[in-house]
Amino acid sequence: MKLIDLRSDTVTRPTPEMRQAMARAEVGDDVYGEDPTVNRLEERAAEIFEREAALFVPSGTMGNQICVKLHTQPGQEVIIEQNGHIYNYEMAAMATISGTLARPIPSENGIVDWPTIEAAIRPPAYYIAQTGLICLENTHNMAGGAVMPRERMAEICQKAHARGLPVHLDGARIFNAAVALGESVAELTRPFDSVMFCLSKGLGAPVGSMIVGDRDFIERARIVRKMLGGGMRQAGVLAAAGLIALEKMPERLHEDHANARLLAEGLAELPGIDINPENVPTNIIIIDIAGTGMEAVEFTEKLKQRGVLALGISRYQVRMVTHYDVTREDCLRALKVMRDIVTGKS
Repeated sequence: MKLIDLRSDTVTRPTPEMRQAMARAEVGDDVYGEDPTVNRLEERAAEIFEREAALFVPSGTMGNQICVKLHTQPGQEVIIEQNGHIYNYEMAAMATISGTLARPIPSENGIVDWPTIEAAIRPPAYYIAQTGLICLENTHNMAGGAVMPRERMAEICQKAHARGLPVHLDGARIFNAAVALGESVAELTRPFDSVMFCLSKGLGAPVGSMIVGDRDFIERARIVRKMLGGGMRQAGVLAAAGLIALEKMPERLHEDHANARLLAEGLAELPGIDINPENVPTNIIIIDIAGTGMEAVEFTEKLKQRGVLALGISRYQVRMVTHYDVTREDCLRALKVMRDIVTGKS
């Protein structure tokens, strides 16, 4: 029986076309700027986002942390939503690598607003750590794939820039946001000083993320990437898959969104499970199972025994993510398994 893996869209396997492209990729030493496939990937990413340049990095975390380091000085603060990935799931790297401190702020379902951000900006005083950067996340992972509208992002960037503050976008799943909003990634991300997006999540590549920005920023980012051990040498075998991910995979993301909504609507009908399908705009579903009398550890173990993998993210919350390797039929089967578990048939 096929294992249905809903833990994350990071578990996607490269498509047959990606594997073929990897096998025949032309390569060179990327640290010397001589890998033609990496160079083409960076050129295409810059073109699609309508930026001057782009940089291929091993992971989204590295991409985010390079940007934090370049935008800040040691001793400054970084304003970020309290459930943001950079704050919660990147190993306090902003403190270790950049010498900066996170200033987490609340939000409504992961979507921050300018008044809340403005209230967290430190006043000018020599004895107070100064604000150095604002980070946004779109889609928002731990807010169930919530999408921040373009107008909200543009307002925050415009007002931050008026205060002399740069804004970085953790756009790990920005293509999901673009599909949900019916807008291009270039339009959505234009006001940001830097953007990181992942090739290895919904786009299905086996490895890699991208940073986009102006030419000077990307050249400085290349230096920090090397400092962090991100010089991957003959990385064209990875970039080849990334090119397929970038060119071909965004057009199918609506399928993942439809499957997530299917799951959410089915889950909403199950006893003891709390979820509002209207809060599932993309491919991430977060359910509260407190009403079932089970904790996440028990619930996910029961799922695993029936061939379904999900991720417990707190005592009573479970996350599921749809992706390229999960079909509509898989979602229906997973729903049946969960129905059996919560009704005591398993």
